[in-house]
Amino acid sequence: MIDPRWQKLADVLVYHSVRVQPGERVLIEAFDMPPEFVALLMRTVHAAGGEAIPLIKQTPALRALYQHASEEQIKFIAGLERAQMEGVQGYIGLRGAPNYAEMSDIPQEQMQLVRQHWWVPVHQEVRVPKTRWVVLRWPTPGMAQAANMSTEAFEEFYFRVCTLDYAQMARDVEPLVELMTRTREVHIKGPGTDLRFSIEGIGVVPCYGTHNIPDGECFTCPVRDSVEGEITINTNSVYEGNLYRAIRFQLRKGKIVEATCADDGDRPGAGNPRKLNRILDSDEGARYIGEWSLGFNRYILHPMNDTLFDEKIAGSFHFTPGNAYGEADNGNRSQIHWDLVVIQRPEYGGGEIYFDGKLVRKDGQFILPELQALNY
Repeated sequence: MIDPRWQKLADVLVYHSVRVQPGERVLIEAFDMPPEFVALLMRTVHAAGGEAIPLIKQTPALRALYQHASEEQIKFIAGLERAQMEGVQGYIGLRGAPNYAEMSDIPQEQMQLVRQHWWVPVHQEVRVPKTRWVVLRWPTPGMAQAANMSTEAFEEFYFRVCTLDYAQMARDVEPLVELMTRTREVHIKGPGTDLRFSIEGIGVVPCYGTHNIPDGECFTCPVRDSVEGEITINTNSVYEGNLYRAIRFQLRKGKIVEATCADDGDRPGAGNPRKLNRILDSDEGARYIGEWSLGFNRYILHPMNDTLFDEKIAGSFHFTPGNAYGEADNGNRSQIHWDLVVIQRPEYGGGEIYFDGKLVRKDGQFILPELQALNY
C-alpha cells in the first residue's frame, strides 16, 4: 500500500512545482531513491498528460566515476545529459543519498572537473534557465540523525514541511517582493557581521515551492562590486562532502578578500581554511556574491547540515559566493554556488536587517505590519 503522503508530495511536484502540461516531457533524475516513489511520480506525470523520462543514479557508482574519470570522459557524459536536458520541458531532481559525506574523499581537482565540465553545461546553462525545475531531498535515517530526531518523527516533519500551503505562501510574500524591489541599500548587523551592499536594479524572486521543496525564501543579488564589510556564518555547511564550521569572510568592493573557518584537519569530511580557499579560487567569480536571500519557512527552525532545508529556516538569511541566477542577475559567473546560512533569531545571537536605513527585521522577526505574515 502506498503511503498517502507520497501521493500528496507527488501532486505538489507535478501540479504546483513543475506545472506539467499535456504533451510535455519531464526528466526525473533520481539519486538513491525508493523505486516505488519514482514509479508513483512517473504515474502522476502521466496523469497530468506529460511524458516521464526516468534517469536513475546511485551514489556509490557516481563516487567510483568521480574518483577516476578523465576530463574527456566527464565531457562525454555531460554531452549526453545536456542533449537529454535540452529535450525536456520539466525537471524533477530527487536526492535520497543516505550519507552526505559520501564524496568527501574525492580529490578537489576531480570535483572541479565534475563542476566545470558536467554541472555547468548541463545544469547552469540548460536546466536552470530553460526548464521548469524542482529539486528535493528524500527523508533518510541520516537526515533524521543530522536533525537530532527519530526517523519516524523526522518523516512526519518532512512531509508536513514539504506539502504545506504554498499558494498561501505566495500571497504572503508579495509585500516583501514589493519592498525589496524599491530598496537600494541593505545593511545587516549581528554577531561578527556588519555588511552593506546595494540591490538597486536587481531582480527579486519569491520562492514558494516552484524550484525547491521545501521552500520559503525571497532572493535577490548584491550589485557585484558593492559588498563591503564582514560576515560570520553561524550554521555549519556541507560542501562536496566536507563539513565547514565558523566560516567568516571579509569583503572589499564585492570580493571576498579574506576567508577563514574552523580547522578540523585534513581528513576526509573535515572542513579547513585550505579547502575553503581552494573552493573560492575555483574561478574568478567564486569570490564574488551571486545571491542574497531571506528565509521564512515557519516550520524549519534549526539547521540540519542540509542546504535545501537550512536556507529556508525562519528568521535566517543566506549569502552565496559564486554564480548568480538569471532572474536576479548581477553578472557574476562561476562554477560555484554555495548558499551559506545565518540565523538571526535570539537563540542564535540575534541580528538586524535594514533597508535604506529603516529597520525591517530584528532578531529574525519582520517589524513592518505588512510583512508579519511571514514571521514564525
